[in-house]
Amino acid sequence: MPSADQLKERIEAALPGAVVRVEDLTGGGDHFRAEVVSGRFDGLSRIEQHQLVYGVFGDEVGGAIHALSIKTSTPGES
Repeated sequence: MPSADQLKERIEAALPGAVVRVEDLTGGGDHFRAEVVSGRFDGLSRIEQHQLVYGVFGDEVGGAIHALSIKTSTPGES
């Protein structure tokens, strides 16, 4: 099972300069909440922003990562 820190590191690697916070909601390593602030989200719809983050994990979401709740924003929105 991945840890919140591992998810955070992977998002940061995919979105350099992003401010990322990941919380393990159950302590079991399969339900997470991620808050991501990135300039890369400028001009993207909320759905496109979330797709960028979900894309970091591919098939793991719904597998090893049972649930991932995402809140995204640009630096100007945070």
